[in-house]
Amino acid sequence: MTINVSAQTLKEVSYNDNTQKLKGLVTSNSGKNLPGVLILPAWKGIDNEAKSAALRLEKEGYIVFIADIYGEGNAPTDNSEAAKLSSQYKNDFKAYQTRIKAALDELKKQGAIPDKIAVIGYCFGGTGALETARAAFPVQGVVSIHGGLAKASDRPNSEIKTKVLVQHPADDKSVSKEDYESLVEELNQGNADWQIITYANSGHTFTNPESNDYNEIMDQRAWDHLLLFLKELLK
Repeated sequence: MTINVSAQTLKEVSYNDNTQKLKGLVTSNSGKNLPGVLILPAWKGIDNEAKSAALRLEKEGYIVFIADIYGEGNAPTDNSEAAKLSSQYKNDFKAYQTRIKAALDELKKQGAIPDKIAVIGYCFGGTGALETARAAFPVQGVVSIHGGLAKASDRPNSEIKTKVLVQHPADDKSVSKEDYESLVEELNQGNADWQIITYANSGHTFTNPESNDYNEIMDQRAWDHLLLFLKELLK
């Protein structure tokens, strides 16, 4: 499903991570003391998929904030730059977690109920959703949507207190069998409440209508599963 993001309103919000200026987007229902959803965008930064999801989730009764991970002046202009930047944050996971925490703090400032917050992420942002769980940030759940599942082998597994949903495209060539199995082991060792839903006949960016991988049927199913998960956690 697609919506005209230009015809609806998302408000720019300036915030900071120390000296780095960040600029996210928040839905127009900010300040209303509602459950909150933080969206972590894909590797090129805030895009139409993130904006569309924010506007659709607003209609479900959530305050939604889209994080700016890279910061003002650092947005990649092509896939090569996006791959380089996203890899930096995947490798320096503590820096990624710090940017996520800054966005979570801003979401709360926008009116989200502190004990009713979930984090969802697409692609690179899906990796960030898992990093949110690994960091033990106080959120009710995380959703990784066609996200990278890998974690450095020298990082120990630890307890994962938040609920985890992974929406995984069956034909995602960017995720190895080893990475998939390692994530399952990590979640089990962390005694997590987790589920992985695998979507058949789906390439990496199966939920993005602008992608050649887009699978409309599986996208709708994934959206329905997302809403069910959020309803359980936040309503």
